[in-house]
Amino acid sequence: MKGKFWISVVAMFVLSMALGFLVHGTLLIDDYGRLPNLMRSQEAQQATFPYMLLAHVFLAVGFTWIYLKGREAKPWLAQGIRFGISIAVLTTIPTYLIYFAVMPFPSDLVAQQIVFDTIGMVLMGIAIAWINR
Repeated sequence: MKGKFWISVVAMFVLSMALGFLVHGTLLIDDYGRLPNLMRSQEAQQATFPYMLLAHVFLAVGFTWIYLKGREAKPWLAQGIRFGISIAVLTTIPTYLIYFAVMPFPSDLVAQQIVFDTIGMVLMGIAIAWINR
């Protein structure tokens, strides 16, 4: 694994954490606050924060690895958008639909999670394509 791989991993980690905080820690925090029986308290979240970091490390490595293995000699912007959409179709959308099916999340919250995190995946796809153009 070369230097550009690790640069991409670090960039995807930072972007994933930032987008996660923006979406879940800012835009949806009030919605999550209405679900105290489903969501951990702020104190409990802090205690399990290392798992959050580990999850974003895995996301960054996987996102980078799959992109670099599958990229083609095509325009980087369109390729990044396609990649972000494909990751959302593969992971983001099914995950929230499964959560909705097995947990009592309100449908409007699930819709927001899907939309916001899909936008995030597309932005990450654009970023990784730009880094590796």
